[in-house]
Amino acid sequence: MKKIIVCLLVLCTGALGLLSLASAAETAAADSPLTLEECFQLALKQSETIAVNQEKIKEAEGRFKQALGTILPHISFAVDKTWEDTDSYPALNKTGTDQRFVFKQTLFAGFKELAGMSGSRSEIKQRRWETKRARELLFVDVADAFYLLIEIQEDLKAMEATRKALTDRIADLNSRVNIGKSRPSEIASTELQLYTIAADMETVKGRLAITRELLEFLVGRPVPDLRDVTTDITLGTQESYLANVADRADVRAADYARQTARKNAYVAKAGFMPNVSIGGNYYTQRDSAPRNGEWDALLSVSVPIFEGTETIGAAQEAGAQARASELSYQRVQRVALQDIRASYSLVAAARARTGALRLALQAAEQNYALQKEDYRINLVNNLDVLDAIQTLENTRRNFNTAFYAGHRFYWQLRAAGGDVPGTDDQ
Repeated sequence: MKKIIVCLLVLCTGALGLLSLASAAETAAADSPLTLEECFQLALKQSETIAVNQEKIKEAEGRFKQALGTILPHISFAVDKTWEDTDSYPALNKTGTDQRFVFKQTLFAGFKELAGMSGSRSEIKQRRWETKRARELLFVDVADAFYLLIEIQEDLKAMEATRKALTDRIADLNSRVNIGKSRPSEIASTELQLYTIAADMETVKGRLAITRELLEFLVGRPVPDLRDVTTDITLGTQESYLANVADRADVRAADYARQTARKNAYVAKAGFMPNVSIGGNYYTQRDSAPRNGEWDALLSVSVPIFEGTETIGAAQEAGAQARASELSYQRVQRVALQDIRASYSLVAAARARTGALRLALQAAEQNYALQKEDYRINLVNNLDVLDAIQTLENTRRNFNTAFYAGHRFYWQLRAAGGDVPGTDDQ
């Protein structure tokens, strides 16, 4: 008994240790920096839009099963209980029971069942492509928030560097004022810039909080820090992106939508066709006449002659919907082409601007270093140094904006071309 208790205690201790390790690993994972791909995978689990699209796929699958059920035989078991009343001879009142298997099969209905099944297949594919497009758009939203958050963080670092340069500048001016090489007004003008940059930093911090909240809303959890693993942006020719426009998710979805509308138009027109069906009963117990009959069958042919304008209206409505879906498909194609061209132009411009600003940043850093040295030997005044600091800050912030805007536009271009990783149906 003691051995059993000892074993149980050892097992409990081991289980608690494993739980502690798992909890520690989970905490460490929650605190580790997130990459863009990790943020997107979290957003996929959180997105209600993706979940709604998944339900639409199931809804379309349900309609396909309904259409399939119309061409399959229907079999049921029925029991009929009858009571016969005779007023003249109450003693002759009797009851009867019929128990039978009932069979019914549609032989011909204008092939609308097959058209309905084909339309349902197209709708299922349409919903799947719509889900893929929703994933691509979600990726763009996550990428925008991801890189915007990094950009604002880098913006704050640039402003902090400027604040530190101004603080160091004030300390240097104080020492020079004490020995009569600078004027107190130079300190005042530098402090003005220092307080201005401090106020601007608070504004940027507000933008940082809002952007972080947006990203946390998308991923459904707190975002401790971000890690960008994107190396270089490889930009192909515009024609290479335009060549794949037919395979873009929303274009494929619109294509299947028009196929579904065409099939629905055929189903509506099939209302003018005759219906042929066969039904039968196989009796396991029969009290009705003829008592000795084990089965019966009925061939039914129904030819529509006049049903008001109901069928005509349904066919007209379905035909209009089919033509509208064709126009929608053409528009989606044109929008996709325009989207690719616009996104490509934005990426190309951002890359060119980033390259120019990188050179400008190097020149601004060199200019600041030279202005500091010239001030030390009294070749320039304090205003020249402050101007160099301001120029360096503006150039560094402009470079960060162009650099991360290029990343955002790059993923928008990838999404416009239907080429976003991790967005295929799973």
